Amino acid sequence: MAGGRVLYLQFADPSFYPPIEHSAFLLAERGWHVLQLGTYAADGKSQFPAAHSRIRIKRIRRVQNGWLLKLQYIMYFFWALFWVWRWKPRWLYASDLLSCPIAWLIQRLVTVGVVYHEHDEPHAGRTAFLEIAISYRNRLGRDADICVLPEHERLLRFLKCTGRTRPTFCVWNCPRLDEIPRLYSGSERELVIYYHGSITSHRLPPHVVVAASRFKGAIRICIAGYEVQGSFGYVKKLVKLAADHGVEDLIEPLGLIPRRDLLKVAARKGHVGLSLMPKRATDINLQHMVGASNKAFDYMACGIPILVTDLPDWSATFVAPAYARACDPDDPDSIEAELRWYLEHPRERREMGRLCQEKIRNDWNYEKGFAHVLATLENGRCDV
Repeated sequence: MAGGRVLYLQFADPSFYPPIEHSAFLLAERGWHVLQLGTYAADGKSQFPAAHSRIRIKRIRRVQNGWLLKLQYIMYFFWALFWVWRWKPRWLYASDLLSCPIAWLIQRLVTVGVVYHEHDEPHAGRTAFLEIAISYRNRLGRDADICVLPEHERLLRFLKCTGRTRPTFCVWNCPRLDEIPRLYSGSERELVIYYHGSITSHRLPPHVVVAASRFKGAIRICIAGYEVQGSFGYVKKLVKLAADHGVEDLIEPLGLIPRRDLLKVAARKGHVGLSLMPKRATDINLQHMVGASNKAFDYMACGIPILVTDLPDWSATFVAPAYARACDPDDPDSIEAELRWYLEHPRERREMGRLCQEKIRNDWNYEKGFAHVLATLENGRCDV
């Protein structure tokens, strides 16, 4: 049965999660009515595009940490419970750690199907509040009707941790088909390295700036995204680093770009997309990012090849089929060598880009990845 109502729960800004945008739009296009209940940061910025007539978004302004945040969390629970009672959704779609206790409790108060979509495995041991949330994440992981994870190794860990035996799907964080921009040749006077996402030294190491500066203006770096806690001011440091190496206009900071415009910007500006991972990560999420990181797929959708870390899983997934080249992100000489290859082989680079976009169109798109989840939602037993 197609159609029905889905209520998304995030005690966060929904715009932070591209897969949530994708699933909401795919459901709306299939005739479902979608209601998003989320929060937004104090600056009020949001990237989630409520551009579909069957998608509504309701958000509350999230307060800072402390007892006010805990009080707001309790109020959010009753707000969510009210909308479940009033709107009578067929499914709840929980998609962040702090939505887990709420979804688990509501499932015991109301007859409703529950989906849990985990983006990152939570880290234990920070606060008692988060420890409680993690314990409910494990309960919801066991009891939810459907679970979705973005990477196979994370999925296996999730099953082991929660003891889950019910339907569980691995859905990579790929773009939707209607997000694929047209191929754009761009200027060949310089090589533009494009990066978008959270701006940290792990994802955009300073060695990239050092390596690119050696080309004395033949290579430029465009950076779109946002600095996170612990990395505020990092872009300015990169700009200064470039100036110290004699290339003051090496970096073009683009700031925060609305989600749906990211791909258009990349397609017009970029020749190579940067998708680097630390080689010795201790964070389990960083250790298993193939499929979970949307960057590589976004770049491929734009028809631009990728520069990735020379890790076995990344090389097998992206380098072997000729969608990317690999480097050591801790070695400026290694980065320089790969940038030089891209600079000196424009014809091969364009062919790699064409293969990238073809792969996204034929296989690595959210429609294909989410198809089994969508079929289960439509054929599920939870009719309200």
